[in-house]
Amino acid sequence: MPRLQQAGPSEFWKKVLKRFVLIFIIGLFLNWSPFIKWSDDHLVFKHWVDPSNPESGIRILGVLQRIALAYLFASILVFFTKTKLTFFLSCTLLLLYWIITVAFGASGDPYSLQGFFGTQLDIDLMGVAHVYKGEGVPFDPEGLGSTLPAVVQVVFGYFVGQYIQQKGKNYEMLSNLLLAGIVMALGGLMWGELFPINKKIWTSSYVLYTTGLATMTIGVFIYLIEFRQASGAWSKFFDVFGKNPLFIFVLSGFLPRVVAMFRWTDHVADDGKVVYTSAFNWFYKNVCDPISADPRNGSLLYAVLIVSMYWFIAYLLDRKRFTSKCRLRIAKAAKTLTGYSYSFF
Repeated sequence: MPRLQQAGPSEFWKKVLKRFVLIFIIGLFLNWSPFIKWSDDHLVFKHWVDPSNPESGIRILGVLQRIALAYLFASILVFFTKTKLTFFLSCTLLLLYWIITVAFGASGDPYSLQGFFGTQLDIDLMGVAHVYKGEGVPFDPEGLGSTLPAVVQVVFGYFVGQYIQQKGKNYEMLSNLLLAGIVMALGGLMWGELFPINKKIWTSSYVLYTTGLATMTIGVFIYLIEFRQASGAWSKFFDVFGKNPLFIFVLSGFLPRVVAMFRWTDHVADDGKVVYTSAFNWFYKNVCDPISADPRNGSLLYAVLIVSMYWFIAYLLDRKRFTSKCRLRIAKAAKTLTGYSYSFF
């Protein structure tokens, strides 16, 4: 941000808008991929809106889209306002979100999925076909309404990083960082008595509480790695994910959907309907689930093995510097096509 402030508004808009668009488009691609689906025994194209069901379609928002929107508006706030004003506006937005949630939500039930004001806002602006339905009702956990406090959380993260850079590696910085984390976490818990901590609608108390936890966590790791020089194999394990977070996130969503296209008959149900399975489902059902009568143990084993698989993929790519080479090739191709230079993340 300091470099962008020195370069001026035109460079700021170029950098921030490009990053916003790229992350948003990648998220939308992930929702739409692999662009085909099974319908009975036929593979059909995934339409933007399903012709046979106008309430079903491609979800517009998602985790990456939330990151893109929060990054965009947090960047604008930080770039065009002074630090004190940015902090004041951020706190005001959290209070305003509380007021809006209560005032425009369902009377007596403003914090439920159906009663949350943002649910109807998403349906009105995007259409029910493009809203997430994994909760059993049309409700988007990364919806437009709850993006407002998410923007503030990005700003708070910026403040934490700015403070660490300005103060440098010393115990005053570390103690203040941990103290700030404790204060925010406790503040979030107390606020949660009035405005419940709720991840689904990203309440202001949730923002304060989780920002406090994150601040304490980064303080602990700074102490262990920077002060005690305790890094080693355990920290290098996390380096792999840290170097390729976007790639791994996209792969973890894309790969199961592609694999699910290759299915086979598992059994025939009592009503005569064929039940299919695919590689990931088969692996969980036949390898992980049987290890224990408690299904939680099989679920834990599956999660550990899947995370380990993605780590190994990322490790191999990191050894070959695959992602760096891909970014370079994409940038060269984009320059050839448009005549402009790009830097992708």
